[in-house]
Amino acid sequence: MQSIKSFIWGPDPAEQLRKCNSLIRQNSRQLDRQINDLERLENKTKATIKSASSRAANRPSASKNTQLEVRLLARELLRIRKQHTRLTTSKAQLESVGMQVREAFAVRKIQGSVKASTEVMRNVNSLIKLPQLTGTMEHLRKELLTAQIIEEMSEDMVPVEDEFEDEEAEEEVDKVISEIVGSKMANAEVPVDMPEVPVAEAPVEEANLEDIRSRLFALQN
Repeated sequence: MQSIKSFIWGPDPAEQLRKCNSLIRQNSRQLDRQINDLERLENKTKATIKSASSRAANRPSASKNTQLEVRLLARELLRIRKQHTRLTTSKAQLESVGMQVREAFAVRKIQGSVKASTEVMRNVNSLIKLPQLTGTMEHLRKELLTAQIIEEMSEDMVPVEDEFEDEEAEEEVDKVISEIVGSKMANAEVPVDMPEVPVAEAPVEEANLEDIRSRLFALQN
């Protein structure tokens, strides 16, 4: 019966709004989970940096290797924080989309029509580019197109996301280290040709770094 009514009169606005709200809530919960995971990963990385710093103080013979380890961990922490910022910004965009969609349906209920929103189009297309939300945001985009809340967007209107840099600026790394363990280790010089940490000397530390990297990679995809 509902499909027959939709065929004759078009989609039911109330049902369209329910679908859109459901998809927005689904995406919001997904972002919350990702943000919480990143916060836990940030805390773990900070704890690992503190642990490495303590080892350097207690084992001067391994201090150069530990300095390198701390700087590598600080770079990972910067990437975690960048991803966290990106997701919190996306959460704000999603909340804005939700408010504007509800306002658009309210206007349609009163006036019988609605004007497509360029801002909603930009936010939706930006959120679709997040690997964590691509599928459900594409579904939401189709619902909003059907409801005429947005229109198809040309490629030149799609915002370009900043890519993560392969190498973080050294001063930013120093700031992170100084924030966590003090300025002494942040200012310590690490030789460019310094050999990698031997596996036999610090297997746990390398495992920690690989674990942090793998978790961050999983959260980015």
